[in-house]
Amino acid sequence: MKRIINIAILLLTAIVVQAASFTVEAPRQVVEGNKFNVTFVLTNGEGSSFTPPEVSGAKLIYGPSVSHSYSSSWVNGKSSSSSSEEYTMIYKATGTGKCHIGAASIVVGGKRFTTKALTIDVLPSGSSHPSQQPQRTPGAPTPYSDPMTQSADKEVSGKDLFVRIEMSKPRVYEQQAVVCTIKLYTKYQVSQFMPTIQPSFDGFLIEEIPMQPSLNKVETFNGQQYMVAILKKCILYPQQSGNLTITSGNYDVSVVQFDTFKSIFGTLSKPVEKDLKVTSNKATIHILPLPEPKPASFTGAVGKFNVTTDLKPATGLKTYSAATYRYIISGTGNIKYIKAPEVKFPEQFDVYDPKTDVQVNDGAGDMSGKVIMDYTFIPQYAGEFEIPAGEFSYFDPETGKYETITVPARHLTVAKGEGQPSNHYRMKNMDIRPIKSGNLNLKKSHGYIVDSWTYWLWFLLPLLALVALLMYYRKQLKERADVRRMRSKRASKVAQRRLKAARGFATRGDRSGFYAEMLNALWGYMSDKLSIPVSELSKDNINAELEQYGIDDQLRQESIALIDKCEFAQYAPELASGDMNAVLDEAAGIIDRLESVKRKKTIVES
Repeated sequence: MKRIINIAILLLTAIVVQAASFTVEAPRQVVEGNKFNVTFVLTNGEGSSFTPPEVSGAKLIYGPSVSHSYSSSWVNGKSSSSSSEEYTMIYKATGTGKCHIGAASIVVGGKRFTTKALTIDVLPSGSSHPSQQPQRTPGAPTPYSDPMTQSADKEVSGKDLFVRIEMSKPRVYEQQAVVCTIKLYTKYQVSQFMPTIQPSFDGFLIEEIPMQPSLNKVETFNGQQYMVAILKKCILYPQQSGNLTITSGNYDVSVVQFDTFKSIFGTLSKPVEKDLKVTSNKATIHILPLPEPKPASFTGAVGKFNVTTDLKPATGLKTYSAATYRYIISGTGNIKYIKAPEVKFPEQFDVYDPKTDVQVNDGAGDMSGKVIMDYTFIPQYAGEFEIPAGEFSYFDPETGKYETITVPARHLTVAKGEGQPSNHYRMKNMDIRPIKSGNLNLKKSHGYIVDSWTYWLWFLLPLLALVALLMYYRKQLKERADVRRMRSKRASKVAQRRLKAARGFATRGDRSGFYAEMLNALWGYMSDKLSIPVSELSKDNINAELEQYGIDDQLRQESIALIDKCEFAQYAPELASGDMNAVLDEAAGIIDRLESVKRKKTIVES
């Protein structure tokens, strides 16, 4: 019993006492002749002497009906509790216009609380889709925060939490803006939300509207109220006609439910998280093709636009001095994707590619602003010139027609300035050379091409080339069949690769590896060059074969001495003091001299 009393004291000291409040909830709009509820909610208090409001424009059908609820929870070591009393009145709208709900009052602890007056719009009979979002007194609780209705053993269905893709229009033209909004609808508190697969927008250009998702709105969908967060909002510009589909997305969501239990202090609850996998719907929109034929001056602009032009400097143009012709397109639509129109400048002007500056704002349903296109030009001659009048065409989705704006001509007076024609202008005017005139040495001929020897030579040359290729191929096959000759022929290349590997050891200062690789190179070269099997390879056999090939005595002695030096250094590297690079150069020189003797001997034999 003592332990229970201590626990009770701790719980009572941790309970957060909340101040009482008295609020009202009612629809914003109703239809004439329909019934509607007005609910007065007393939170955290026991009321008495409830006084109903005065109402004009509606007739009381039933009420007030009274309901009570109580809940408590324990979160992060702190206990909180709440209670509420609801007084529901049912009215019937009797006439169109405004229905005024006066203030209602109630006494709590000797203090009288009063609600604020509300006004409801009464629509004519037959009106559809009246606003179902309720009016709430600021600070009023939402119907989704009651732990008693969100117990942990209750299954969260697809009607309790879902993600929905909404399109602002069911069909649009190509390049016409359509707003796509992805919303989360929930009746539960959400502690974590993570997209795993985002919807794809194939066939659209996307302009995303920055926003921070938060559950700060209440909406009615299919007759039920939800807390709503806008996850993503973007403006889409379709690039092709037909039915385009935005694929569904996958999301991992954690919702908060409550595990309730009874105690001596009443019903308590603690939050419990439940992980869900949610898939959004798909959204399909029908894209209408732009009408044909399209005006020649149409560059893809869809919306409503206006065009102005400007010249800088407006006066005082001089040759060889840069000037700017500014083309400004303003309005609402796919302004960011409009291509630069073609402006025809006089041939005497050196014209550069336009520089584009886009200044737009993402509105609720489309982009608005302006795009500035600066055409820089340099007059190359003095005189009177004109930039001819032009046209700019755009498609207006509201009328379904093309609109054309006439851009007025610009008269330019260019004075003589200092300088000379630019290289860019001279190169541009060298594209087409003048027609050659005078004696062109033309002659008339009636000969036949088959009578020319060059005609038959073109048949003979491929045949001769084929014969030469066959002879070369047979020679290669014969050489490759002689294994000893091929080894002797490739001996120098193999030795050079091994000497290159030895040079790597020399760079690292590894004497043992260096002399081991040098011996592999020298023994391998002598074996391949002299056709001595590895099992019979010795210095005596090498000396005898070198003498048979006509190698002079000095070169034979140098070759054997180099092998002796490398063998000594390999087995006693601590006693070897010679420069490894010098040994490499000596080996390369001996191999080159041996190769030279072989080649001289071959020439003598032939």
